[in-house]
Amino acid sequence: MTATSTRHGAVAVIMLDNPPVNGLGYDTRRAFAAHVQAADADPAVTAIVITGAGKAFSGGADIKEFGSPKAIAEPNLLSLIRLLENCSKPTIAAIHSVCMGGGLELSLGCHYRVSAPGASIALPEVKIGLVPGAGGTQRLPRALGVETALNMIVSGDPVKSEVLAQVPGQKLIDRMIDGDLLAGALAFAEEVAAVRPLPLVRNLKATHPESDAYFQFARNTAKAMAKNFPAPARCVDCVEQAVKAKFDAGMVYEREAFVALMMTPECKALRHAFFAERAASKIPDVPENTPQRPIAKIAVIGAGTMGGGISMNFLNAGIPVVMLEMKQEALDRGVATIRKNYEAQVKKGKLKQDKYEQRMALLTTTLHYAEIGDADMVIEAVFEDIEVKRAVFEQLDAVMKPGAILASNTSTLDVDKIASFTKRPQDVVGTHFFSPANVMKLLEVVRGAATAKDVLATVMALGKKIKKTCVVSGVCDGFIGNRMIEQYSRQAGFLLEEGCTPQQVDRAVEKFGFAMGPFRMGDLAGNDIGWFIRKRRYQEKPNMRYSKTADLLCELGRYGQKTGAGWYDYVPGQRNAIPSALVEQMIADHRTALGITPRKISDEEIVHRLVYSLVNEAAKILEEGIASKASDIDMVYLTGYGFPLHRGGPMCYADTQGLFNVVEDMKRFARNPHDDAEFWQPAPLLARLVAEGKTFS
Repeated sequence: MTATSTRHGAVAVIMLDNPPVNGLGYDTRRAFAAHVQAADADPAVTAIVITGAGKAFSGGADIKEFGSPKAIAEPNLLSLIRLLENCSKPTIAAIHSVCMGGGLELSLGCHYRVSAPGASIALPEVKIGLVPGAGGTQRLPRALGVETALNMIVSGDPVKSEVLAQVPGQKLIDRMIDGDLLAGALAFAEEVAAVRPLPLVRNLKATHPESDAYFQFARNTAKAMAKNFPAPARCVDCVEQAVKAKFDAGMVYEREAFVALMMTPECKALRHAFFAERAASKIPDVPENTPQRPIAKIAVIGAGTMGGGISMNFLNAGIPVVMLEMKQEALDRGVATIRKNYEAQVKKGKLKQDKYEQRMALLTTTLHYAEIGDADMVIEAVFEDIEVKRAVFEQLDAVMKPGAILASNTSTLDVDKIASFTKRPQDVVGTHFFSPANVMKLLEVVRGAATAKDVLATVMALGKKIKKTCVVSGVCDGFIGNRMIEQYSRQAGFLLEEGCTPQQVDRAVEKFGFAMGPFRMGDLAGNDIGWFIRKRRYQEKPNMRYSKTADLLCELGRYGQKTGAGWYDYVPGQRNAIPSALVEQMIADHRTALGITPRKISDEEIVHRLVYSLVNEAAKILEEGIASKASDIDMVYLTGYGFPLHRGGPMCYADTQGLFNVVEDMKRFARNPHDDAEFWQPAPLLARLVAEGKTFS
């Protein structure tokens, strides 16, 4: 269904009915327009109520039509709004649950708006790099006041209807309705049926006592807060037009800004990320209606940094957790850390005291495997060593009830091998949380060869419940993220040997938009972790070449922030990275030993060697079926590795640069005698896409 019309006495009720959020797709718009026209032409109808079926008034544009001809086909949203404004009978929007984007713009075209409490109201277009495109920047300031409206438009964040109803002088919500919304809307419609002239939001004035100073301040703030994104500042420009220009001129200005932003790389990157996040939850061979296993209790093995962080995710979601350790003092430390984290949130006003107490009440501890057997899912977060994992999983296999999901938080190890330590490999899955696990959004869900489909479906749904972005990976060393980051780190090491300093590499990458460069990242995570992996590599892959600079650093005991020294020096109690003369001399001495004369390396070369190393390895991951789609790889890097959002992820960035150009750069890198020529041979998938003129997306 798309839209329906029913009669309640002399009032026509037009219901948007396009699940799940009543998106304003082409078929819905056509049906809606026909119902409005029919009601307006019917002499027996005195008023028209507009509302939405199910759990939304309207979430706005139908995302399935983004970028297609249907998105702008007539009647488009602007035409619907004009139709509502020109109705000869009062139109009343009955808002509930969700009223966002085009849904809010549609309601602003009605003569009146009534609302149920608790409705989330927003113009979120800025979050995909756009300004509202159907009059939102012109009507909302007129209905709500300039400052409140601008804050909503620039942030894109939802505000509850009852909060907006309290804004002094607002004309957005004519009446709040407790109880039955439709009954209240019908009563309101009867009250206003004879009122003339019909009020129009477009005829209201948008004013500000010191508009020039206010808009300049707002523009400067928007640019400072979102320096890589043009949309927030353009939102300010559009709202300024609502104050300074006539309505129709402001509408033209808004539309021109919308169209111009649509073509920017930042908007394309944000839209790509928007769709990629939704696509990540879809597994090609696991239908959405796959039955899920009930998860009422979680067990976590290990009370260290990862175990405690993992536990907090489930406590936050109201799921009981039993945490297991081998020694009481380790359990006590783990519980104390969880308490400390929650108490810090309470102190900052981010968590209420009663919520903190509820969460801690859900946590129990034990020293005995026999006491976790009734949990529906167990996640081990022990030391990253296959023999340690073996010992844990053999015990889990013995004590966990049938049907329990056995998950490993491994970041690199073979999940199939871990599954082989049990008699139930179909119940084993990898759940690679990222540190700090209670903060980072990414969860790599590692699918073993035997992992059951209902296990995957359950873990993906559970990940959503604990507010993670879940991406499915196949089994390989490092899965998606860490397998790629190894090549990135190798290139960073080669750059040091060829002439860069750690701070030059970090500065170039951070200027590109990464949250942190590779050397600052190493110091934060612990350089000994990479050293441990490299030692394993030297045995397993003796032909893979690494710069020895990182090993030399670790031999000096410079593991990073935790030892007060790594690639940088650190002052106790502070995290500021201070360039180290000792490290620079160590690198220079190593260059001399290799017979390398340092050269000047541009920021562009630094960035492209690092980013394209991710791209080439990712192309191999796609070819091997470790990831099912390129957008999944982008989500891993956007949510787990600090890749700049305005670039859309490594695969999106490669597409925007042109894969032909990416491969040409890779050929140039391969000619560098100090780099790894074999690695820079384009992955077969990448070479094929270039030959066919295609992109990853």
